[in-house]
Amino acid sequence: MKKKLNSGLAGLLVSLLVIVPSVSNGQSEKTVIKKYLRELTTVPVSNTLQKYRMTAVYTNRDLYGTFTGKTKVTGDYTRGLENGFVIWNNIYISSSNNFSEPFPTGTNQEYMENIKYVPSPKMLDVQAFKDFPAGTEAVFSRNLIWDMMAIEGFAWDHTDSLELNMIYRIPIKNGEFNMSDIGTYSHAEIQLCWTGISAINDELFAVIEYRALDNKVELSMENLKTKGTEQYWGTIWVSLKTRLIGCAVMYGGSMQEIEVTGLDNKFLVKTIRELWVEKIQ
Repeated sequence: MKKKLNSGLAGLLVSLLVIVPSVSNGQSEKTVIKKYLRELTTVPVSNTLQKYRMTAVYTNRDLYGTFTGKTKVTGDYTRGLENGFVIWNNIYISSSNNFSEPFPTGTNQEYMENIKYVPSPKMLDVQAFKDFPAGTEAVFSRNLIWDMMAIEGFAWDHTDSLELNMIYRIPIKNGEFNMSDIGTYSHAEIQLCWTGISAINDELFAVIEYRALDNKVELSMENLKTKGTEQYWGTIWVSLKTRLIGCAVMYGGSMQEIEVTGLDNKFLVKTIRELWVEKIQ
């Protein structure tokens, strides 16, 4: 009788050990989903001082994939200043014609040192870049500003429209806009998707993916004209607590027809862009 009772008790304990963790795990998963994955937080973006380093690498190849050159652009971006201002410092541009060798130190773009502004569509106006020199290097510097504005816009401007694992298409009334005085850019469509949560240094972050395909770009500068298409995509990690960006990446590719004053023939250039934003303070 005692043996039978002990056997029955043992069976009951085994059953409980199987059922209890199962119930506990199920409740834990539901709690996590309910707390973090039903909707994105809409708390105001923290205005605490944050400093980031943006690095962009452009790799050029011809139509057949032959390497023709590469350029690296780096800059330090600080936000959270008084009255919504942001500032850029330590902008360097370096180039190399050797694919396997590291980039040289590069040249400091002094005209961009301490450039200060409030992010807004005004940063597409000619006046915003009145102190920038002519030439292609200044285009790389402008891209730092425009890329950071795009990343912050994707992170913050559509929070109330994003649902987990559902593609959201940003409404575009007029996809073409003027890029200051250097050309035009036209978006066909921009998609966002909140794909889940992650953690950086024990802090929870929403993971937001974005992509824009079949965009048209046309540049017209002194001695140089280009016309072609571009696509870009990437991921942004946004803090659930402060809504500040933890880090971000962007990848892109363009194919452009280039016309240079003094050359008889136009030529095609394929450019791969790799960009990342990392928090440094």
